[in-house]
Amino acid sequence: MYKIIRVVLAIVCVLAITLLFLDFTGTASSLWGWLAKIQLIPALLSLNVVALAILVVLTLVFGRVYCSVICPLGVMQDGINWLRGKIGPRKERKNRFAFKKAVTWLRVAFLGLFAVLVILGLMSVAALIEPYSEYGRIVSVCLAPVYDGVNNLLAHEAESRGSFAFYEVEPHAVFVPAMVLAGITFVIVAAFAWLDGRGYCNKVCPAGTILGYLSKLSLLKPRIDTSLCNGCRKCERNCKASCIDGKNHAIDYSRCVACMDCLGNCSTGAMKYTWRRFSPEAADDTKGVDANRRTFIATGLIAAGAMVAKAEDKVTDGGLAPIINKDKPKRQSKIVPPGAVSVANLERHCTSCQLCISECPNGVLRPSMNLSTFMQPEVSYERGYCRPECTRCSEVCPAGAIIKIDSAEKTAIQVGHAVVDYDACLSASGKSLCGKCSRKCPAEAIEMVAVNAGAEDSPLMPVVNEGRCIGCGACENLCPVSPLSAIHVEGHQVHRKI
Repeated sequence: MYKIIRVVLAIVCVLAITLLFLDFTGTASSLWGWLAKIQLIPALLSLNVVALAILVVLTLVFGRVYCSVICPLGVMQDGINWLRGKIGPRKERKNRFAFKKAVTWLRVAFLGLFAVLVILGLMSVAALIEPYSEYGRIVSVCLAPVYDGVNNLLAHEAESRGSFAFYEVEPHAVFVPAMVLAGITFVIVAAFAWLDGRGYCNKVCPAGTILGYLSKLSLLKPRIDTSLCNGCRKCERNCKASCIDGKNHAIDYSRCVACMDCLGNCSTGAMKYTWRRFSPEAADDTKGVDANRRTFIATGLIAAGAMVAKAEDKVTDGGLAPIINKDKPKRQSKIVPPGAVSVANLERHCTSCQLCISECPNGVLRPSMNLSTFMQPEVSYERGYCRPECTRCSEVCPAGAIIKIDSAEKTAIQVGHAVVDYDACLSASGKSLCGKCSRKCPAEAIEMVAVNAGAEDSPLMPVVNEGRCIGCGACENLCPVSPLSAIHVEGHQVHRKI
């Protein structure tokens, strides 16, 4: 029964989190967006005290259920491991694991490396081994385009039958480097799961290491009743964490993910999930713990936490001529979303999970291709502009990289300012009476003034009031000049308030 409950909850959680990255309607994030905010590393980076308290209490009571129920990468590994048991070589489908000693130095080294990278502000590198963000990149980069494509096929078919149950959406942009990274991540994690069960969680994952040591103190644990054990060691041979020593009736609780597989495989009822110790062998679960190692881990986490605390309209020609896609301008300073506070703040906190990019309804967020900020979100306006009423990215960010704001606050935040290329401007050059940037500016920051003051037939040119411009990109996106707009936005390193 324990295993059935765990599996049902895990399936519900992984499907819900997957939909956070796929659902373009915003329904998923409004109903269960909190699932992203209780992921361990994002909660640590955002100093989400409530989420951290929930995870600590959960672990101290039930053990590492986070890894087997809440963490989507962990559940994905369980799915791959289950698949191996169904389609793998017949001789290896059951009883294919064995007890292995913990490679403690390796897991501590990865945790220490992760903490150092966070302290140095290299979050985009540290995020390469952060489990929630790894899963987010796999889903948003590899699955989201497929999901959008299927939706658009259904929408086209429904429309041909006079139904509007579905509607077409702009497909996710495909970035080859991001897809390569997501593919490599999936292959590595899948290989670990296929060959070594939960090897990735217990050798590489920083969240697994943190919770592993905490779970040693948990109230409820799988325990072996030696009076009932017949020595068959089926529990050991079916433990995907390789943490059960059946010969000595011992369990390494720092690696146990509370998957309950051992309970289901025990034919004598000797394996129990309880708070009661049955024997001295089972009770001595803290033997060999290195106090210095714990001190190192705690110090690293405290240092990392301290560093964190310191710190609509589409382009159209109005006729039947083909639309020329916009090109990204070469900005002197990049743009980061409203709520990010500054470029440095986003770079320090963002785990590159891609949730904000997946949730952006306007198509203005995309993963950075810069090596120092690889896969972190940046703003660009080739596909849309940042509508003043939309605050979706700030609502879904679980790591504190984009602080939650409302629409009123957003209209007062200047993420950048518009700059005009008068040589390319149709109006300033006298080619047409355009003025679209001025008409469409939601902040009324662009005014059309005469190029030659006093001349009645003087062409008009757009002049930007930088004190009013919020950098939303409406002017850049809606400018009819292609492929490079005659007006573009330059980002502010630190956001300003009107």
